[in-house]
Amino acid sequence: MAPRLNHRSPAVQQLILNPRAERRLKMGHLWIYSNEVDTKRSPLKGLEPGGQCEILDSNGKSLGYALVNPNQLICGRLVSRGDPFNSKQLQRRLESALALRERYFPHPSYRMVYGDSDGLPGLVVDRFGDYLVVQVSSWGMETLLGDIVDALVSLVKPKGILLRNDHQGRKVEELPEVSEVAHGEVPQLVPFEENGVALLAPVYQGQKTGWFYDHRDNRARLNQWVKGLNVLDLFSYAGGWGVQALAHGAAQVTCVDASGQALDWCEENAALNNRRDDLVTIQGKAIDAMKELINEGQRFDAIVLDPPAFIKRRKDQKSGEAAYRHINELALRLLEKNGLLVSASCSMHLESDTLLEILRGAGRHLDKNISIIGSGGQGADHPVHPAIPETRYLKAHFVHLAAGSNY
Repeated sequence: MAPRLNHRSPAVQQLILNPRAERRLKMGHLWIYSNEVDTKRSPLKGLEPGGQCEILDSNGKSLGYALVNPNQLICGRLVSRGDPFNSKQLQRRLESALALRERYFPHPSYRMVYGDSDGLPGLVVDRFGDYLVVQVSSWGMETLLGDIVDALVSLVKPKGILLRNDHQGRKVEELPEVSEVAHGEVPQLVPFEENGVALLAPVYQGQKTGWFYDHRDNRARLNQWVKGLNVLDLFSYAGGWGVQALAHGAAQVTCVDASGQALDWCEENAALNNRRDDLVTIQGKAIDAMKELINEGQRFDAIVLDPPAFIKRRKDQKSGEAAYRHINELALRLLEKNGLLVSASCSMHLESDTLLEILRGAGRHLDKNISIIGSGGQGADHPVHPAIPETRYLKAHFVHLAAGSNY
């Protein structure tokens, strides 16, 4: 486990910014790029990854304190605009994050800490009732991990805390990949609740922390419209959309995923809700499965299209947008008239309006009349920092396919 923070403020080094580089920070952003640092006056070389530095503007005025990694483009993340960051401030941030979730969620199943938005850049904590799953993606939070675990134990009193620090994001910061229980015991599948539906999250082997809470509100919107419908859930993972649709009265749900293990989890979640017999699973790539379903002449009353991010970097923009258009065209071809398509994207670099334009183009290309009957984003447990557009990444559009003639 990582060492604890000193309660007394240690001496810290200073980083001086280039002229006018402080503007974004003064507007509320937290990130400091290496090309914004005056390296002649304050070299980055030699700084310890995860260490704390005082940030000064070009005139020597203090802007606060940041946790740094001198080897990255984002070389600093502001954690305090006053005194050096310490364990008391960490405790208060966690208390504030918990208070927000307890205010807006009746059941203790949510993302309890969402990085920058909760003033803890590089830290994610998902809560599944009595269990917590922690992910760290920055050296700054890695150095505080011991304090983080202690504070979470004191604050939430969980039965167990799992550190899922074996994800791709740690490679960027050159952090070691490790998955281990830091407190108590954590079962392979942890029980929780979303939109009134009992579910199990595969926290050890599943993607990310084991679950994707971000679409909770969008799933709730779909749930009100699925009774009696035949639903196709593409990129289904463990059944977040599909199993909830079954629990809310869908006649049948077909889940498609490349992972057989994910489909096994779908089946377990469907069985938990006494709807296993109404779940059909197809293992394979979504695009291949969609083409096969089209060839078979199958149609669905509602389709959920929630793929992984096709645009992970700016250079992927053109190819990623083409991929979104292709899968949305396939989905529209599988949709019954008077049907509903949920078209989602978790690509931060894809604007919501761009996804709308992709949907418009797909509809016109296929000569289909579509209407947008609703749009959504991430839930309250993924709060958007108003000065950090990067914290807003999720979008979902609800698309109605007209039953009448084309016009």
